[in-house]
Order: sequence, then C-alpha cells, then structure tokens
Amino acid sequence: MDRFTWSNGLLEMNETLVIQQRGVKLYDGEDKAKLDVGIALLSTHQLIWRDLKNHECCIAIPLSQIIYFEEQAAGIGKSAKIVVHLHASPANKEPGPYQQSKFSYFKLSFKEHGQIEFFRRLTEELSQKRWESTPMSQPIPTATNSQTGRTRAVGIVGIERKIEERRKETEKNISEAFEDLSKLMVKAKEMVELSRSIANKIKDKQGDITEDETIRFKSYLLSMGIANPVTRETHGSGTHYHLQLAKQLGDILLAPLEERGGMMALTEVYCLVNRARGMELLSPEDLVNACKMFESLKQPLRLRIFDSGVMVVQLQSHSEEEMISSALDNVTDKGSLTAEEFAKLLGLSVLLSKERLLLAEKMGHLCRDDSVEGLRFYPNLFNSQA
Repeated sequence: MDRFTWSNGLLEMNETLVIQQRGVKLYDGEDKAKLDVGIALLSTHQLIWRDLKNHECCIAIPLSQIIYFEEQAAGIGKSAKIVVHLHASPANKEPGPYQQSKFSYFKLSFKEHGQIEFFRRLTEELSQKRWESTPMSQPIPTATNSQTGRTRAVGIVGIERKIEERRKETEKNISEAFEDLSKLMVKAKEMVELSRSIANKIKDKQGDITEDETIRFKSYLLSMGIANPVTRETHGSGTHYHLQLAKQLGDILLAPLEERGGMMALTEVYCLVNRARGMELLSPEDLVNACKMFESLKQPLRLRIFDSGVMVVQLQSHSEEEMISSALDNVTDKGSLTAEEFAKLLGLSVLLSKERLLLAEKMGHLCRDDSVEGLRFYPNLFNSQA
C-alpha cells in the first residue's frame, strides 16, 4: 500500500478508462486498509481507488508498478479477491496514505462481485502495456502562475479527442463481442445438430438399446452440465441477472418438460438445474424470481401456482383441459384412484398427481372420499348423469 499516491481521480489526455467496479475494499497485504469501501477504476495507465462517500479521498498506482497478480477465491463469509504483487517503492514517490508497508502486495476485495471481468481486463492491460506506447500527456504551466502551479493539458480539443478515443474503443469492443458471439452461434448450431442426431439414433435403436442403457446414456449427457452457467459474478445482480437466468432456464428445461408430460414441480426443477450447473449452485429465491420472468420474456414456459400453494413449471402449450380429461378417464376406468395410484399410472410424482386430481375435483368432474385409509377420488356421478 505504500506504493499508492494521492490522486484527484481525473484521467490524463492519452489515458482511457477500461472498467470500474463498486464495492471494492483494499487490503494492505493481509491487513485491512484504513480506508472504507469504494470504487476501483482501471485505466490504460493506472489503477485508481476512490472512496464512495468522500470523493476527495482518492489514491492511484501506476500499472507499471505491478509485477503480477492472482485470484483468491471466495470462502464462507469472505469475498473474492485479486492479489496484486508490486515492485519496490520508487525513491521519488509522491505522498500517499501509507508511508511504509511491511507487505509487497495489496488485495482488492470485491464485496459486490464483478471480480471475474475486472481480472480479465487487468490481464489484458498488463499484457498490452498501453502505457508504454501512449504515455500520459505531461502537465503544462498555467498562464497565471507558472512558478507555483501546473494544470492538465485539457481543453475543448482535449475533451473532443477523449470522446473520439472512447468511441473507437467502444466500437472495437462491440466488434470483438459480436465476433465471439458469431463463433458461439456456430458452435451452438453444431451442438443442436449433435443432440438431434443422438435423439434420433436412440429412437431408431429402441429395440437394440435396453432401457437401462438409454437411462445411463442420458445421465452421461446430463453430467456434461451447462458449459457457461449464468452467475452473479458474470452478470451482476438484480433484474438483469434474473433475466439472463430465465433465458438459460428456458433453454435447458424445454426437453425435460416435454419428456415429463409438460409439467414439473419446482422442487424437481431446482434439483435438475443445480445438478447441471455443477459447482455454481442456484438459490431457491433466484430460481423463483427467474421463473416469474418466463412470460414477460415470451418463453414457451410459465410458472404456475396451484390453490394449495404448490409451484410448478409447465409448458405454455400444456392444456388444463387435457389434465382434467386425463384424470377423469383414469379414475373412470379404475373406478377410483388415490394420488399414489394415479402417479404410478402416469409416471408422475405423487405431488403433481394429487394436484391434477384436485383440479378435476374443483371443476366438478370428481368427488372424494377422505377416510382413515387416505384420500381417494371417484367419478362425480351427479355431473356425468346430468
């Protein structure tokens, strides 16, 4: 921390802001710095930290002072960090918050996530070393007092040049992003074709492949998981995170829902999704918030809450009339059914089977016998004979 110097936080003429991240706390080696939580700003020439409440409290360190840096994973009650190792402090260093430090490194602790993107941008800047090819403009003497004060070479021309540089940088980033997106779409098409091919082969080989082998093969595909799961670290927090998560859930849940008759309990969805996400586990609250956005995103899925409070994810094409008709036909054929018996017939969970029977009862097609032996449903003869 003794390499940091006091700064006004303004960028020089040839300097460009790369990324900024709120909620960053500084550590002097292993010790917490005597500074509050603030904003970390990475430019092409320096790393700046500014206090969130007191903007006059601002410090900076040139990128040329950095030897190397590494990630430090988050733990229980601990935020993810970036550990930055530094060269020795120069003899002519300007004043800063620390005059001496027993550590040759400092840490950036990310309280509001965002460390993955910050680490990536820092890696790019250290490899490109743009501060060497475009040195910052030197300050020039002021017109009033060239002896005592100096000011930055920033005027209308400087501002226009700065705007033009940022526009070019933005265009470059957008071009690179779309180039990566195009490559991703090509790979995505290949994976879709591969999955269709595999599905068709399984159908064609129904007689040759046993049921156990089919189940085992599907488990292999599921164990591959989601290649790039949506996380708070990569997509931030709040509405944007839930929107991106809802889009990804819409993609991965479509096939399982079709296999299970168009409806799955939210608890079953939770287990399936977290199994596919591997180590990037999803909280129940985030899952519910993402599922609530299905309809606003015009996804082919929707979140449904039954009168009993049971929440399910179902296909938009899933017909309530078909559910009622299926329940009525099965109960009529068997004379009477419990939720457990109905579940065995349809291959559904007992929870969903019971909700279907209750829905048919609510519409007046079934009636119940609730006794010590359990809840059993019968056809409503008054309704059918009327």
